[in-house]
Formats: sequence, C-alpha cells, structure tokens
Amino acid sequence: MLRSLGQGCATVGDEDVRVAALRTAVSRLRRQLALLPADFRDRATAEDELADLAAMAAHGVPEVSRLHRSLLLIAGAIGSVSALSKGLAEVRHAVELLGDPRRR
Repeated sequence: MLRSLGQGCATVGDEDVRVAALRTAVSRLRRQLALLPADFRDRATAEDELADLAAMAAHGVPEVSRLHRSLLLIAGAIGSVSALSKGLAEVRHAVELLGDPRRR
C-alpha cells in the first residue's frame, strides 16, 4: 500500500516491494555470476558480498550503509566484467531505492 503520493513504501502483504526488488536483483546477479565460466581475481569477494546482501534482504529492510558498502565491494570486484553489467545495474538500482529517501 502506498502511504501518500509516492512518499511511503509500497508493500505486498507484509513485504516491502523495495526489499523484494533487492532480493530478486541479487538472486539474478548471483545466478549470472555462477554461470560465468571466466575466473577473475575478485570473484570470491563478489560471491561473498552477494551472499551477504541476500541474507540482509531475507531479514527485512537492510541497513543502508551496509547496502552501500556491499554494493561498492561488488562493483569493484565485478565492475569490469561486461557480462555482469546489467545484473550489477539492477542491484545498484534496488539499493538506491532503499537508500534514497527521495525515491521512496
């Protein structure tokens, strides 16, 4: 339910749709990373941070500073892998929705 003209957060049942969007984007990027045959130096960092984001999203609305920290680590780890750029952009957008009060 929307509280007032774009000022509130939409929910489906008891779930915040922004958290659901984050969970979906993280899941999609984790699958894309798992299917990527190329090995790169910071792959383990990206996998660990994506797992942390998934755990945070599974337990309600995550702490914004932790989201931004994880996003920066993931972007640094996989930023140059073009096959993952769309998935990374989706995660970034989901984090922005949670972290930017102007977008709520």
